[in-house]
Amino acid sequence: MKKIIFLIPLLIICQVAYADVAIQNDQKYIDNDGLLHIIGEIENNSKVPLNQIQISATLIDENDANIGEIVNSAISNIIMPEMKGAFDILIQDVNGEEIKDYKLDLQYKIAQPKNQVIEISSSVLTKDNHNNTVITGILENQGDNTANMIKVVATLYDRDGNVATVSQIYTKPDFLRAGDSNSFIIPFHEKSQSIHAVDYSIIAESDEYATVPEFPLGSGLLLVVSVSTYVLFSRNPKKIADIISLVTNSKLDKEKQG
Repeated sequence: MKKIIFLIPLLIICQVAYADVAIQNDQKYIDNDGLLHIIGEIENNSKVPLNQIQISATLIDENDANIGEIVNSAISNIIMPEMKGAFDILIQDVNGEEIKDYKLDLQYKIAQPKNQVIEISSSVLTKDNHNNTVITGILENQGDNTANMIKVVATLYDRDGNVATVSQIYTKPDFLRAGDSNSFIIPFHEKSQSIHAVDYSIIAESDEYATVPEFPLGSGLLLVVSVSTYVLFSRNPKKIADIISLVTNSKLDKEKQG
């Protein structure tokens, strides 16, 4: 479903054009309790942070009639430039099977920027035999002050690249002093959705800070290889260890032959 209308704020922001902020990777599903969800992401390609983000979903039945509208907030309080924020609109009091389509509208305001100094230094997604899915990881505060009320949001993607489900937690303790690190565990309760996950992303934010952005593409082959290796290693360390071992042995063989 890609019919999207954007309500652009009236602050400076004639510069934030329609293409600069987009809803993507959205889809609907019915959860284990029979409730309808519309999930997706907001991509901020503008040069300013966004907050007070409201997503409204107009529900359309099999007769192409509008049968209701639901308004919800994005999960992240702020979406920094070149970053994404997930949303999960929970719709009650309707029969999800009767909803054929939907239309999404987006409204937001321009925010004051936050320093992007909370780094997700490692993360691993695991599934057990009962289809329970969790992501564990470590985050670090690279700022100069304590980060308070730290929220971590994880988004799972299916094979089509659409958002499969979203989950969030507040760390315990919910603060992190400058230079310190802390572990986190994010469970996913929608088994019927998380079972389809083939990839994931994680962001974190506090009252003071936002997540360190990912490295942009095109920054040099060595950097791309290094970052890719790091990401792969955090998700599949045995596979990467085998590759490193293979390359090392091949190099030693060549040196012996030389």
